[in-house]
Amino acid sequence: MTTLADVLAVLDRLYDPAWAESWDAVGLVTGDPEQEVRRVLFAVDPMREVIDEAIDGGFDLLVTHHPLLLRGVNSVAATTPKGRVVHDLIRHNVALHVCHTNADNANPGVSDALAAAIGLRDTRPLKAMPDEPMDKVVVFVPVAETQAMLDALAKAGAGRIGGYERAAWSGAGEGTFRPLDGANPTIGTVGDIEVVPENRIEMILPRRKRRAVIEALTAAHSYEEPAYDVYELAQLPSERGGGRVGVLAEPLPLADFARLVAESLPRTEHGVRVSGDLERTIERVAVVGGAGDSEFDRVRAAGVDAYLTADLRHHPATEARAYGDPALVDVAHWASEWPWLADADRLLRNGLAQRGSTVDTHISTLCTDAWTLRI
Repeated sequence: MTTLADVLAVLDRLYDPAWAESWDAVGLVTGDPEQEVRRVLFAVDPMREVIDEAIDGGFDLLVTHHPLLLRGVNSVAATTPKGRVVHDLIRHNVALHVCHTNADNANPGVSDALAAAIGLRDTRPLKAMPDEPMDKVVVFVPVAETQAMLDALAKAGAGRIGGYERAAWSGAGEGTFRPLDGANPTIGTVGDIEVVPENRIEMILPRRKRRAVIEALTAAHSYEEPAYDVYELAQLPSERGGGRVGVLAEPLPLADFARLVAESLPRTEHGVRVSGDLERTIERVAVVGGAGDSEFDRVRAAGVDAYLTADLRHHPATEARAYGDPALVDVAHWASEWPWLADADRLLRNGLAQRGSTVDTHISTLCTDAWTLRI
């Protein structure tokens, strides 16, 4: 039996709640972690029609991109639309889980799916998140104890670099000391200067594992007072973060690029809006799934030819165009994020398969864009 807890373990690994913005509301909204999950529905919005689709389709779990309860509430009484949704989900034993800005900042995430939909290559984050804080531990050990110390530090979490473990640097030197009265030296005699051939070992580690690594170091070291240093390393940008910047397989005039976008995304009444010289050549593109007019400074700094996003407002757009670059391509919010559903579906199934579990998954094709007619 696959439980909701099993599914959430995979989703939280793909879209860690720690990656969400501070103002966001992600995670489990309704559902019992011990309940069985056989069928999962993915959708952008937890709208009434999507809730009905989940209930009528016999789905045990609905995973949406947008939160149902983004702002704090004092009541979920069935006297309000959202309250009725909560009651119906619980009544029909349908769990609701939200992956919002944690999915925006994931890699692959929402903007990766948008970039892939239009064929962008060599993508990188537009707004890179900092990588995990890292330390470097340096310890001095008698030469004969080098391998044992490496093993102990690696077991505690040090020395992991990409696809490698137990990665370390060591170099030979001499350690010297004079044991004082009351000391119990492993090597040497109280009152006498001792010189010992030693190796200097260096290994990196996630800062969150610092305590465990230091405890392992002191437990494995033969000295009464081992010498070691801990350095906090500079924090580098990661491959996670909002938006993506990439290049098209071949350059296109802006008008043709806009048609490519229209053909690659679900149709909406909003359509595709374009701002810029329709003949200009588009090769380097920035994309942000969802509302993106807060990222104009980063987009200009990226030196792109076009910016594809949603929800562009008049004043930020006209101000951006005053700079001359880039061209703007604006689509419906829902359409810009819908491609992510297929990625989330595939990654969840793969993650569960690695754990020996399977579920039946489905992607909602209901268009929940707010606009239903353009005249």
